[in-house]
Amino acid sequence: MHESEDPVAQLTDAECWERLSRQELGRLVTRVGNVLDIFPVNFVVDENTIVFRTAEGSKLTELTINDEVLFEVDDHTEVDAWSVVVRGTAHRLDTGDEVEHADGLPLTPWVPTLKFNYVRVTPTSLSGRSFRRGEEPDRYGVQQY
Repeated sequence: MHESEDPVAQLTDAECWERLSRQELGRLVTRVGNVLDIFPVNFVVDENTIVFRTAEGSKLTELTINDEVLFEVDDHTEVDAWSVVVRGTAHRLDTGDEVEHADGLPLTPWVPTLKFNYVRVTPTSLSGRSFRRGEEPDRYGVQQY
């Protein structure tokens, strides 16, 4: 990206999936009624879906009440940054074939707790942006017309 180009660029779906597949930690946003919750989860990309493991508890309960979720992942360096948001539905994997497939994914809990439940987030939409980092332009000087 050149200095004269816009410092914010839209990512294609392929670029979004490529960036998601390089990460391990994301944020799951749930909503039940007027209550929003956000949970950090480690995850893997599996065939253009997001899969994570969870124990019984509020996350799984909330997904059972309302399966509509947001899933966000981002990263940054000294020179650039990016963010990808997946809007979709989440469901607990419960068939033998689903669980067997998920057992073969490179997905293990980060904390030493038992997490027997796999959840798959299936996207309904995907969006991403990349950002060129730099100094803020002069806010009070002569403005271009």
